[in-house]
Amino acid sequence: MRALLVANPAATTTSARTRDVLTHALASEMKLEAVTTEYRGHARDLGRRAAEHGIDLVVALGGDGTVNEVVNGLLHNGPDPERLPRLAVVPGGSTNVFARALGLPNDAVEATGALLDALREQRERTVGLGLAAGTPGTEDESVPARWFTFCAGFGFDAGVVGRVEQQRERGKRSTHALYVRQLMRQFWDEPNRRRGAVTLERPGADPVTDLVLSIVCNTSPWTYLGNRPIYASPEASFDTALDVLALHRLSTPAVARYATQLLTSTPERGPRGKHAVSLHDLTDFTLHSKVPLPFQMDGDHLGLRTSVRFTGVRRALRVIV
Repeated sequence: MRALLVANPAATTTSARTRDVLTHALASEMKLEAVTTEYRGHARDLGRRAAEHGIDLVVALGGDGTVNEVVNGLLHNGPDPERLPRLAVVPGGSTNVFARALGLPNDAVEATGALLDALREQRERTVGLGLAAGTPGTEDESVPARWFTFCAGFGFDAGVVGRVEQQRERGKRSTHALYVRQLMRQFWDEPNRRRGAVTLERPGADPVTDLVLSIVCNTSPWTYLGNRPIYASPEASFDTALDVLALHRLSTPAVARYATQLLTSTPERGPRGKHAVSLHDLTDFTLHSKVPLPFQMDGDHLGLRTSVRFTGVRRALRVIV
């Protein structure tokens, strides 16, 4: 088996020594080339090269951002599960939502052992992915399409992600406490929290207007707070298209209510109430905003957008589990 290991040296929870141990463990079972990423987008370039050169397996060692880049490289020319290399993930970030949603251990060494067992037993599954692109006829129509593995956000939650990235650029560590602090700051600074600026449009249904927060989920849980899974859209699955949780209002009482519901959410029960909108298994829809708003995918802040078109693509990529 020809395999490529794409390792992010800046991954939060792995050291150079850990990467060396994992590399040797994988190399004992396959013909392995190991490459350490050197710049933003390098993992995407490596994934694309692997797809073009007939590599059998690409192993992403890093956080959700590294996985996202590899996936976008693999699917540069579109999904083709039978032809494209399979993907394996060894979690090395602070949260590792995609890997954990697949049922993988959250420890890099344990995940490597699980990966080798899965390869010996030929365990894999084909997962669906989300695709976001600029909307034709809008000022964002030239924005290139990009794949995401577990979530995207337009508005409030993307603003939180942007604030966290700013703090990390200033040398702060990516911790759950940092996310909570930036969430509170985003809440107090949010100009549209009482009347949202976002409209959701989908074929065959009336528009959903005045949304403050819009979370698009490709799987469940949506994220983790430490070891606690958070279910924004409990029905979301790698086997279906996309789910949406949207909120019309973020007043102080509403935030307290929905935050409590998220913290106590389960695989059977997520946020609900008169200001909440939950939509399941959407193949095609668009989010428009009256003003430019923050946009994020898989925890990566992508700047401001006024319109994003989403497509849920079933059976897009084979993954080792």
